[in-house]
Amino acid sequence: MDAQAYLDAAKEAASAAAEIIRHYYRTQLDVVRKADQSPVTRADVEAEQAIRSILQAGFPDHGFYGEETGRSDNESEFLWLVDPIDGTKSFIRQYPFFSTQIALMHRRRIVAGVSSAPAFGELAWASLGGGAWLDGQPAHVSDVSTLDRAALSSGNLATLARSDRWSRWGEVVARVDRIRGYGDFYHYHLLASGRIDAVVESDVNILDIAALSLIVEEAGGRFTDLQGQPVSLGTTSVLATNGALHPILEDAL
Repeated sequence: MDAQAYLDAAKEAASAAAEIIRHYYRTQLDVVRKADQSPVTRADVEAEQAIRSILQAGFPDHGFYGEETGRSDNESEFLWLVDPIDGTKSFIRQYPFFSTQIALMHRRRIVAGVSSAPAFGELAWASLGGGAWLDGQPAHVSDVSTLDRAALSSGNLATLARSDRWSRWGEVVARVDRIRGYGDFYHYHLLASGRIDAVVESDVNILDIAALSLIVEEAGGRFTDLQGQPVSLGTTSVLATNGALHPILEDAL
């Protein structure tokens, strides 16, 4: 595998998507509701088309799984996982917590990932065994090892709120030093660069978190679902930490 070639193509695709997204950001766009009632705009569709064009030109034998254009595996061991605008609701409401997520999975293992935040001007990336990077600088998680010193961020907690874990979550909130809801890509960038220490989410899909999971792990952290299982195509929840806090939060939840 040529990890650098994969990253270069993903970065090029993310850059092309960013131009489209910036063009449409804070303009009046028609919003269409998909079958699952999630919103989609022209910006989402055009950004994904640009990404797909670049990735398929570079790797025509690879499969592609996009939020807007669906999945085509081509019977390949490689599968690109793409969300052109993760955080479309933020994009529509004109606040900057949205990003482009591009990851490459090989035999069900994520081997490269890029997280591009056009409104923030941030770019994070990682390759398996190659470390994690944020805006060209190495990214490393924190060394905080106790909840009373930890800064924790959460997002998409509807499923957790409907479960018997909700009271346990409340106990965690009472124990940590700082609780915030940065949301979407941003709290994972903060986690990978040591500025917060853990993230909990209960309503996600693989396209939202594939690249981010590799970035966090290559920065020295751990990234599982709330049951402690590794990330897979079926992942719907997240417990991401600096590593030291992972068993503590697993036990607490």
